[in-house]
Amino acid sequence: MKFSRCDKVTAKIDKKVAIIGSGPAGLGAAGVLICKGYEVHVYEALPEPGGLLLFGIPGFRVPKKNVREGIEDLRRLGVIFHINTRVVEGSVEEPGRIGFNNLLKQYDAVIIATGTWEERKLGVPGEDLPRVYPALTFLFEYSRAELGYIDFKDLPPLGNKVAVIGAGLTAVDAAEVSHRLGVKEIYMIYRRTINEAPARRSEIERIIRMGIKWIELATPKRFIGDKEKGVQAIELIKMRLGEPDHTGRPRPIPIEGSETILEVDAVLVAIGEIPTPPVTKHPELKLNKDNTIWVDKKYRTTLKGVFAAGDVVIGPSFIGKALASGIAAANSVDEYLRTGLWVLET
Repeated sequence: MKFSRCDKVTAKIDKKVAIIGSGPAGLGAAGVLICKGYEVHVYEALPEPGGLLLFGIPGFRVPKKNVREGIEDLRRLGVIFHINTRVVEGSVEEPGRIGFNNLLKQYDAVIIATGTWEERKLGVPGEDLPRVYPALTFLFEYSRAELGYIDFKDLPPLGNKVAVIGAGLTAVDAAEVSHRLGVKEIYMIYRRTINEAPARRSEIERIIRMGIKWIELATPKRFIGDKEKGVQAIELIKMRLGEPDHTGRPRPIPIEGSETILEVDAVLVAIGEIPTPPVTKHPELKLNKDNTIWVDKKYRTTLKGVFAAGDVVIGPSFIGKALASGIAAANSVDEYLRTGLWVLET
């Protein structure tokens, strides 16, 4: 997977840029800036660069060998990766942590590209039972096994009957991973219909052909089980579609008295992710109500010299969209460092 925009750096510029996060947006930005001659430092909390590409998306969808090759290409060009290093609030510099304020002092510009790593909760009884897993967390562990950090036998247990809640790509991947791990019965449960599924219809139809059972117009009302035995069943309630909501899709409305019980051994909840900016308390950095970072047309934040790109700006998206925003943000950084101009365009 190619992230750089050149084969070699011909001229160096005496300015430094920090990129927080090494998912598609961060790597795309690094590829542009290193080729333009800037000194580029990428800060990554995980044990190697790649972000969601390596640690959230299974290798059958995005080959990890290709991602690693693209990262090595960036290293060859001169990008400096600070792994196992989390950017935190305030001013601190110690092994494993560096303060956001430290970056502001040490670099001429900063790009925030930390993605969406917090998972949404259903908010129903029993969601905290053993073997009710956030799907992205499970995929993270599966990716760690693919990368050799843990053994596959050490993955959280699924049993023989798994329900996946949701219909985005995370849900699709969770269902396919369950299938590849040998789960005998897999149900994919969605509160709308296949026509409204966030994943492409072709993706849903593909996993149906694999043998995954598709249940639409239904949602969990509660998870049944106990702390010792874990989840044992889901009480589902049927839904009907009403008028469009704020997303433009028809609003799912519960049908009272339509409850049914589905026995399960484990549940993977994949109803979306929440943007995870590294700082939320800086007085000059504006966040939106959905926890995305506010940016203008050129990916400039409300804090001079700080840009943001990828899913932490646009919310959960496809790889190509995040990569494109990282590239656009990098070009805006280049313009700012060449001209010194900072006028927000709303």
